[in-house]
Amino acid sequence: MVKKEFTVITETGIHARPATLLVQEASKYAADVQLEYNDKQVNAKSIMGVMSLGIAQNATFTITTEGNDEEEAMQGMEDLFNREGIAN
Repeated sequence: MVKKEFTVITETGIHARPATLLVQEASKYAADVQLEYNDKQVNAKSIMGVMSLGIAQNATFTITTEGNDEEEAMQGMEDLFNREGIAN
């Protein structure tokens, strides 16, 4: 299991486009990818789950990956967040 904390830097928070990109990236991997915010945990491969969290700018959230390609999945999530200016 790999677990890492991120802070949202995008002005709009994680909604619509950033949420869609996050779900698309998480779905590329066999590993279970979970997103945790305010003591709620959702499957990062579910757009409804991600959108339901309402993560705003400057909020801190945690991504957890678990499975055969967990390291690759975490790296992919980090790369996406950096490339798209979503979180750091």
